[in-house]
Amino acid sequence: MEMTFEELDARLRGTGELVRRARHLQGLRDGARAQLAEVRQALATLVGQLEDEERDVTRLEGGFFGFVAGLTGSREERLARERAEAEAVRQRVAGNRARVEQLQADLAAHERELAELAQAVEEYPRLLAAMERELLERADPRATELVELARHLTDVDAAISEHDHVRMSGGEALDALGQVLERLGAAQRASTWDVMGGGYMADAHERRRLQEADRLAWQAQRKLDVLARELADVGLAVQPRLAEVDTRWFADTFFDNIVTDALKHHRIMATRDAVTAMEQWVRATMDAAAARRAELAANHRDLSARREALITG
Repeated sequence: MEMTFEELDARLRGTGELVRRARHLQGLRDGARAQLAEVRQALATLVGQLEDEERDVTRLEGGFFGFVAGLTGSREERLARERAEAEAVRQRVAGNRARVEQLQADLAAHERELAELAQAVEEYPRLLAAMERELLERADPRATELVELARHLTDVDAAISEHDHVRMSGGEALDALGQVLERLGAAQRASTWDVMGGGYMADAHERRRLQEADRLAWQAQRKLDVLARELADVGLAVQPRLAEVDTRWFADTFFDNIVTDALKHHRIMATRDAVTAMEQWVRATMDAAAARRAELAANHRDLSARREALITG
């Protein structure tokens, strides 16, 4: 049974919504694929680096190198340093493995939803053609303009939705970055106390906050990965990378003095400044997305008014 003009119009608009979603998902899928390839490459490099670090630890724990280091009295110091270096790389390996798993899950979810929308994507051009024929058969002078308006509205709706996703992803990234900054701020206060002679208690508090900041930084990077894919969907190709949190503390044990305390304090401040800069970039990006969305919304209102005037006229 053939559809009436009203039924065809409703079907066209409903299918257009599904097509917009499919286009958005295609951009997210392509972005996830690119990020996954990049993280896998970084992970392979880190795994090789970890093997080297663990080999250095094993050499110092026993064998000729450990024997020689023991004779010079530097074995324990060097062993602690190498263990700390190995642990820092091990944490980066674990963080990047988690990113790989998350990106794989995202990619699989995008593929599943795209498969569900495949029928709508295939049907949409047929519905457009049917609407065009319907109007032409009626010898309606509005035919060409109405079909063009429908296509423009589909594009503008898709762009608005894409910018909404940017703002939502940006908000989640800001929340995650805020948590990292809160822990780094606590570590910085403990470090200031340490420089002023806080001793073991200050070291322990500083270390705990840095470990928390490192864990939260990986979660924030996950949010930045999602934001990057959403930005690619609106034509902005970026790969935001959050500064690594230095959690090494071997110097606390062997060189606990005002010089090493000041160096640790400087590292924490530098990391906090880098995370703050990332937070400011995300805010600026969200502001730009909000401004562009306002422009698109105004365009949508104009197109909708023109379409309504043509149909009712």
